[in-house]
Amino acid sequence: MTLPRLLTVGDTWDEVTHAFSWQVPADFSMLEACLSRWSRETPDALAVRDIPRGEDWTFAGLADASARFASVLGARGIGRGDRVAVLAPQGVEVLISHFACYRLGAIAVPMFALFGGEALSYRLTDAGVAAVICDPARRATVEDVLATNGVIAAVWDTSDASFWHELAVAAPMKACADIGAEDPAVMIYTSGTTGPPKGVLHAHRFLLGHLPSFELHHHGLSTDDIGWTPADWAWIGGLMDMAMPCLFYGLPVIAQRYAKFDPAAAMQLIADQKVTRLFLPPTAMKLMQTVPAPEGMQVRSVSSGGEALTPDILNWGQEALSAPINEIYGQTECNLSVVSSADLGVQRVGWMGRAVPGFRIEVMQDGKAVPDGTVGELCVHRDTPSTFLRYWNKSEATEVKFWGDWLRTGDLVRREGDYFQYVARDDDLISSAGYRVGPTEIEACLCDDPAVQMAAVVGVPDAIKGQAIRAFVTVAGAEPDDLEARLKDRVRSRLSPHLTPREVVVIEAMPLTATGKVLRRELRDRAVD
Repeated sequence: MTLPRLLTVGDTWDEVTHAFSWQVPADFSMLEACLSRWSRETPDALAVRDIPRGEDWTFAGLADASARFASVLGARGIGRGDRVAVLAPQGVEVLISHFACYRLGAIAVPMFALFGGEALSYRLTDAGVAAVICDPARRATVEDVLATNGVIAAVWDTSDASFWHELAVAAPMKACADIGAEDPAVMIYTSGTTGPPKGVLHAHRFLLGHLPSFELHHHGLSTDDIGWTPADWAWIGGLMDMAMPCLFYGLPVIAQRYAKFDPAAAMQLIADQKVTRLFLPPTAMKLMQTVPAPEGMQVRSVSSGGEALTPDILNWGQEALSAPINEIYGQTECNLSVVSSADLGVQRVGWMGRAVPGFRIEVMQDGKAVPDGTVGELCVHRDTPSTFLRYWNKSEATEVKFWGDWLRTGDLVRREGDYFQYVARDDDLISSAGYRVGPTEIEACLCDDPAVQMAAVVGVPDAIKGQAIRAFVTVAGAEPDDLEARLKDRVRSRLSPHLTPREVVVIEAMPLTATGKVLRRELRDRAVD
């Protein structure tokens, strides 16, 4: 097996990135790039080790299962352009479903398995899904949401009697839709920051946009590498920063998602499975610092994103894992555009790193580049494969995402030479435990309680999570004794545990602008005082 590469082999940044330019074949597809070619060239090689199921899946086995599920979906009339929600925790079923969609020309819509009814209702309805693959425990909720919203969609849960039974009796679909680089493949919902969550529609080519960074922050990839991340494959970080790139290079990926992250179990898994390449959110590493590293660790590199990496985390990586930890930056609309690579001498504490080859990046104010040292918005030119196609059903939001050909990330940075330093978010996004959390959805859920008049959600500093979620509410009349517990339970059950505020603070009046907008900055300042 020859490991495919986009970048050249070398020992310095300049050697590795020399003369790189994007080469995007018109017929590029994630199905062919990540699965079909390996099922022909190395059919018996390990593709996925599914720890919960206790099963090893070869590339040939994964290709066969996905072709069978494509037949199952096709028999229900699902085809080109249809949206298929994948609402299951990290496991082989997720990849089978994705590749089945790609074979049909359908669009996979990954969703977090812990989403509650309200979160699902918005996303399933907005996407207009034709099918849902879900965890068995979520089936009743899914069917209730679909019926309530009048959405007609086929539903399979991942039990033996549903998903796996239909796979077993179906014949593999031999034909494949005529798909290419510009055809839609995946739609990932953002966390709503200035409004409801947005469906970010990506073409097949967006996989290619992740690979130069992958080769830099996991420098020296080899055929015996094994990848794992505790991040769920519903998020772009889990799916596109680890799972799909591993399969592109013909490398196996470990499937193991913890209902609640267990740092000791994670460390043991890394040792037992001989994991060499990791994507670890900062929160996971902070928790892993509290437990000893077991014998037998073989980690070669770790990538991490979502917040700046502190010296103690970088030192822990070298001491406990004997591996460099490299910061990566991106967002759902255009991922992995800035990177550090300690092996190549590109790492400065407190700085995200350098622009990934092929990404043109400017620091801008009002659509114009600003001098080095000036704080401005990080903007990425749209001529990279990982730039999204559009927001689903939101043409105006798509338009305002750009200054001409420059995609606005909403993140404020400063540049010094080739390096970029994160400064702040120019909207109200909260970065908590590796999740990018928007306040709008949580606030709407809180306001549904009859006692709540107004609600505002902000992020406050947290030593482990980076930021914790704090909600401020005003109430009508007397404050109920159980209000805080009631509101937390409402968000936990109707949205998701990771969106649940740590604290709910009742205030007399909400600080507002002259036009009636909540002054979240004032609330953030109040929370820190």
